[in-house]
Amino acid sequence: MKTDLLEKGAILQRDKETYAIAPHLTAGLVTPEILRNIADVAEKYNAAAIKVTGAQRIALVGLKEEDLDNAWDDLGMDPGAAVGLCVRSIKVCPGTTFCKRGLQNSVAVGSKLDSLYHGKELPNKLKMGVSGCPHSCADSAFKDIGLIGSGKGWMFYVGGKGGARPRIADRIALSVSEEKVYDLIEKVIEVYRENATNRERLGDYIDRVGLDEFKEQINLNSYL
Repeated sequence: MKTDLLEKGAILQRDKETYAIAPHLTAGLVTPEILRNIADVAEKYNAAAIKVTGAQRIALVGLKEEDLDNAWDDLGMDPGAAVGLCVRSIKVCPGTTFCKRGLQNSVAVGSKLDSLYHGKELPNKLKMGVSGCPHSCADSAFKDIGLIGSGKGWMFYVGGKGGARPRIADRIALSVSEEKVYDLIEKVIEVYRENATNRERLGDYIDRVGLDEFKEQINLNSYL
């Protein structure tokens, strides 16, 4: 029986014959040239659909297995980490770069986090959300690590997830500077990577050890 082809960034579809691939798009931003190329590849290999995903990617759905390598070559892009035990995605809102409601530069912060962590192997999948204001258009409170911009800095959330057993993230800081937010995220990931059991999500790890203990483990006060 066919399965997902992780090395090709390909996910088996419902028909058990064709695959979907999703090129990586930092911060969900694309150029007209990229869009035209995706459309050309979809037409060339008879994709059944082009689907915008919740991780701010554009998936080509319904490709034949024998076309996967050529499709990637024609795209000239890296696969998005749509499967596997790793940092899957960093979802980003327009922030102060584009949005009139933005309070912090979510595009710049999210893009830097993407360059640092996308695809990084961990005990289980981990998703981030970077929202430039409390409207939280990047769903930050439902991400393993979430940032929400305010007039004073970044509100910091940990442990959120969706799925069959959703969990709202815990807000552990009201105002973290951009300078320190990267260090705090690195510390959270370090503690999670070194202490979580296999396939344990960050929120489940926090529930197991307790939120106060987790704050001690990451030495939260040193970042405030």
